[in-house]
Amino acid sequence: MGIKLRAAVVDREAPSRRRPHARRSFGEAGTAWAYILPACVVILGLGILPMAWSLILSLQRSDLITPAEWVGLQNYDLLSHDPAFRAAVGHTLIYTALFVPLSIVGGLGLALLLNRKIRLIGVYRTLVFVPFVISATAQGVLFSFIFDSHFGLANAVLNWFDIPPQGFFADKNQALYLLVLIGLWSGVGFCVVVYLAGLQDIQSELVEAAALDGAGRWATFRYVVWPALRPITVFLVVWETLQALQVFDLVFVTTRGGPLESTTVVVFYVWQQAFEFFNAGYAAAAAYVLAFGLLLLSIGVRFARRRDHEVVRRP
Repeated sequence: MGIKLRAAVVDREAPSRRRPHARRSFGEAGTAWAYILPACVVILGLGILPMAWSLILSLQRSDLITPAEWVGLQNYDLLSHDPAFRAAVGHTLIYTALFVPLSIVGGLGLALLLNRKIRLIGVYRTLVFVPFVISATAQGVLFSFIFDSHFGLANAVLNWFDIPPQGFFADKNQALYLLVLIGLWSGVGFCVVVYLAGLQDIQSELVEAAALDGAGRWATFRYVVWPALRPITVFLVVWETLQALQVFDLVFVTTRGGPLESTTVVVFYVWQQAFEFFNAGYAAAAAYVLAFGLLLLSIGVRFARRRDHEVVRRP
């Protein structure tokens, strides 16, 4: 009888014991949602919803003022036959093909030079990184004055050496390559800082052991330093490629796609179609073509890294 009474008391107390735990769990979940809900609202409002709206817009003919007209995939079909869009894609690829390897190689070389204990090394590292923190708009204004074909400082310096004045931004054969040079002036600094962090993370014992084994500088770099920097290089290649494919502000401030559309890149083309020609649906389609290209790039890098890891794990 006593055993049955105790069992009954335990059965009555079990729900009361569960309630505080359930209340506590619900309270913790509610607190967690209270913290993350603002971020979710921002991501939803500024990221997902605009992406969905842009996708719908790319299937319409719209100027953002009058009622839109549904055209399906017509905008994408027009893009595939648009020589101006193909030219913008070509300019973007040329800019990327030059900017990415030069920034990586230049950043690595400067990082190796600055990875030393010499006097005023902190000042040198700061001077290399400062251009990166300057906005692209400020860079564009500065270099527009320097490379002005009539009154710029660059032609004044060339005149001192009896070199004929150059067109720079006014020359369609020079403008795009000049933009690459300006991009490198700021982009190399980021690569230098990232590579310096990787170099300083390499154990000095490994380098000393390689030196004791008779390895020279090139052998030490190839077999000790470079393997440690490979993951950093993959990250920088992806990062710099994404930055190059989305270049806009530098073009907008300096050349605005000229001369003769020789510097029109994809993002500037999208802006031009949307806010100069008021062809928002067509611009949205061009933006989604760029987004699809970036997606393919990300998937390709992910697949390449996975294969690289599988090769490394094989005995």
